[in-house]
Amino acid sequence: MALSRDILDIRTIYHEPAVANFGRGLAILDRFPHAERIEVPSHWNIPNLHGNAGSAEDWLRIKRSTLVLGVKKGLTMRPNGRSAHFIAPSTSNGCAMACAYCYVPRRKGFANPISLFVNIEQVCAAITRHAARQGPLPEPDTVDAAHWVYDLGENGDLSVDATLSDNVRDMVGLFRDLPNAKASFATKAVNRELLTYDPRGKTRIRFSLMPERIAKVVDVRTAPMHERIAAIDDFVAAGFEVHVNFSPVILYEGWEADWRDLFTAIDEGIGPAAKAQLKAEIILLTHNADLHAVNLNWHPRAEDLLWRPDIQEGKRSQGGGDNLRYRTGWKGRWIARLKDHLAELMPYCHVRYAF
Repeated sequence: MALSRDILDIRTIYHEPAVANFGRGLAILDRFPHAERIEVPSHWNIPNLHGNAGSAEDWLRIKRSTLVLGVKKGLTMRPNGRSAHFIAPSTSNGCAMACAYCYVPRRKGFANPISLFVNIEQVCAAITRHAARQGPLPEPDTVDAAHWVYDLGENGDLSVDATLSDNVRDMVGLFRDLPNAKASFATKAVNRELLTYDPRGKTRIRFSLMPERIAKVVDVRTAPMHERIAAIDDFVAAGFEVHVNFSPVILYEGWEADWRDLFTAIDEGIGPAAKAQLKAEIILLTHNADLHAVNLNWHPRAEDLLWRPDIQEGKRSQGGGDNLRYRTGWKGRWIARLKDHLAELMPYCHVRYAF
């Protein structure tokens, strides 16, 4: 299983003791027989990794070479209402890619490699029980017309995770057979192995897109925009529902012209079948002071785009964090302008939500 570019070369595996009690854990360890194995009491708190301030300066090497394995403890579903009806228990945390605006490192500290959870059977069983309790979707809504939607990839990128284990294949197979539920996840990678998963319309993949020249600065180690756009038709043909995330929208001199160029590239790059089912989410950038400090240690150029206190204001997040977002009032106007450009250039693309 290979991505369009080689972004992983696992040399070190930190793992909880219980990982060896699970078949998926043993399978992942067997996949990397030459990697150094370091037993840790918790996947979440590894002092010489997450707690080491010096790791921030080695951000990209750690993402490429380090893997963490653990057992997912919390198996509850959280209500959402935007991308999905529910956020399913994550089967991963962290990512091999290095988007400078990613919110996950805000909580993990100075290093953010992939953590995989090996108790996939327990996660799938929890989703199955929860979906059974919901019954049919009462009526169509902004999330979906017919199914309860579960977001699977809140804290990672499942296209990359799928190169390391069969967790993603198992979950796509699970939702294929759940009569009232659909899976959903966003991605910035193109893993064509997923085209063999046979989702039968029950998994929604959301390709995250932004103007290429800005992505070259902030979307580090991700698939180029032209590769993501070129994959859309193939994933639709393979039985996925494909949406797009215009996320994050970053404001700078000339941003509107760049987004118009992107909308034109999408319109010219996908066929009628993809256009007929395409929907979008629009999410303006939210930044964070702690992440700003981490980024200054490894990628200060990105902060020239992301850290704009002249047009940003403080925001207390639902999770209790102190974030920065574009100023109220102006933010609504900027969203309206972007939606106007989209309606002109891609009139078939309905915006599911924007914020």
